[in-house]
Amino acid sequence: MTNKYLLNIYENVKQKDKNEPEFLQAVYEVLNSIEPYVNEHPELEKNGIIERFVEPERVITFRVPWVDDNGKVQVNRGFRVQFNSAIGPYKGGIRLHPSVNLSIMKFLGFEQTLKNSLTGLPMGGGKGGCDFDPRGKSDLEVMRFCQSFMTELFRHIGADTDVPAGDIGTGAREVGYMFGQYKRLKNEWTGVLTGKGLSYGGSIGRTSATGFGLCYFTNKMLNIMKNTSLEGKKVIVSGSGNVGIYAAIKAKELGATVVALSDISGYVYKESGIDLDLAREIKEAKRGVLADYASLDKECEFNPNPKLLWQVKCDVALPCATQNEIDLDDAKALVSNGVIAVAEGANMPCTLDATNYLLENKICFAPAKAANAGGVMVSGFEMSQNSMRLSWTFEEVDQKLKQQMENIFMEVHECAKHYDNMYNTVLGANISGFKKVAAAMLAQGVC
Repeated sequence: MTNKYLLNIYENVKQKDKNEPEFLQAVYEVLNSIEPYVNEHPELEKNGIIERFVEPERVITFRVPWVDDNGKVQVNRGFRVQFNSAIGPYKGGIRLHPSVNLSIMKFLGFEQTLKNSLTGLPMGGGKGGCDFDPRGKSDLEVMRFCQSFMTELFRHIGADTDVPAGDIGTGAREVGYMFGQYKRLKNEWTGVLTGKGLSYGGSIGRTSATGFGLCYFTNKMLNIMKNTSLEGKKVIVSGSGNVGIYAAIKAKELGATVVALSDISGYVYKESGIDLDLAREIKEAKRGVLADYASLDKECEFNPNPKLLWQVKCDVALPCATQNEIDLDDAKALVSNGVIAVAEGANMPCTLDATNYLLENKICFAPAKAANAGGVMVSGFEMSQNSMRLSWTFEEVDQKLKQQMENIFMEVHECAKHYDNMYNTVLGANISGFKKVAAAMLAQGVC
């Protein structure tokens, strides 16, 4: 990055937010990659667009008191970061995980702004969460927590203001409890949350959307950039939540063999392919871990260190767990073992060094803000269905998802080619998303 305007902004962000490493990492990546576009548009500096773009419009922090099954009062910290509403109401998930902090919430909201822009739907960027861990909690404990969380959050959100969704730790159960409390407090039924159950306004296909969309994007990327596809490829997937499981399922449907799958307990490897029906049953129906899968599938190998997944030889790697799970050493191992594509299902699962190494080695790289946009895209579809009081079939939703994910890839690819770097999909994604947000901010004046 050599542009003095961008360098000054980044230094200012570093000074103000020096204790927020995830946010700083995301800001640096974006500013570095949009530099060619900023150089061509001096009106951005004149109107202070970048200064406003890296500063959230609103950050809400609140306490969440709830009572556990032993009658003891517990207190957690909740967040909602309403980052940018230039192109639509804030839209982004609620993450329930012990790692949740302000840095992660700001990084996710910042990335969400660009991701939502890439979908082509009128949605701004936001994110929320809490350091509450739903694992090991009873349904009643989760309900009491969710009701307390929403008792504060409800005053800051709305169908045309801010529409949260699920994320890590926030599935259909949690969304249901939050929606019920919102409805109770507001005395109205609106599509204020997405990821709802099908019986009360949810969209068919939402649960699988991020994973399916990731594979549609990856397949198109391989087709255009390598003249091949997922068919016949060996795939490894990290994370066995909704994103990882459904990415594995769609990869198999497209002809790939998923040879390894990981979660917090470790990873399983099976050269002939993981039994995805069994893995899904253990993860979804039984809320178990892959160590349980290994005890049932005697043909697989189990390693209790999930980090070693990236040493497994594969053609395509789909990191779907969490941020910064692939570092430079992991990227080198993947390239050494012949990987041809890495597609990010999680948000920012590759460190900057890892990303740069993959790009330098001309690996097909699918950045998260483009590749995992399928989830928020179908959330947008859910918002539309709620507004129109309609329900679309799975086939309708899936076809729209496939078409839009392929369109996103082509937009990103054409943008990268315009700047003479076909393989730099990070540059393509960031510029494509940013220029729409910047145009809206310019049109709306100083606000």
